[in-house]
Amino acid sequence: MAFPGTFMLDRQGRVSSRFFEDFYIDRNTASSVMLRLGAGMTPVAATKISTGQVEITTFPSDTAVAPGNRFSLAFDVAPHAGMHVYAPGASGYKPVSVTIAPQPFVQVRPLQYPRSEIYFFKPLNERVPVYQKPFRLIQEVLLEGTPQAQAALQGKESLTISGSVEYQACDDKLCFNPASVPVTWTLTLRPILRERPVVPPR
Repeated sequence: MAFPGTFMLDRQGRVSSRFFEDFYIDRNTASSVMLRLGAGMTPVAATKISTGQVEITTFPSDTAVAPGNRFSLAFDVAPHAGMHVYAPGASGYKPVSVTIAPQPFVQVRPLQYPRSEIYFFKPLNERVPVYQKPFRLIQEVLLEGTPQAQAALQGKESLTISGSVEYQACDDKLCFNPASVPVTWTLTLRPILRERPVVPPR
């Protein structure tokens, strides 16, 4: 049985990246692939959240999904001036992370982090990985396409995913308590396309 895959070509027609699935029903959405590759796109249904330390803008790669779709949730995080947010590997601090509330037929893949930088805190002679400039986190999500999932989702018009962004921020003098920011997305549910669309001749 064939398993789906996607090849991305550059302007010279050379393969620049590829994505393959583990199950024949699972399919990456084109918008999710473009988002994970860092291609420019206009956020749809973006939510902006402001805290005392950071600005967070979050949006899904797709406004509508079907069973079997692998899509992404983006988090653009901008620390305030003079502020830094801890990255994975920071010992003794709360690194930035995303938690998605579990629900049936929704699988959450490992969070995609950008490269961090090392911050040197001279009073403690401490070096820790942080984000000081705006950065993006990508959370990939799979809406299962198994027969059980299709039966459970049949007749439903939307899918709501909720979660939170956890982080700890500090400036050069003060460390703030770890924070948790709730986030929610509601996506339209559409049926699986079982036939290839007919493209009219040009």
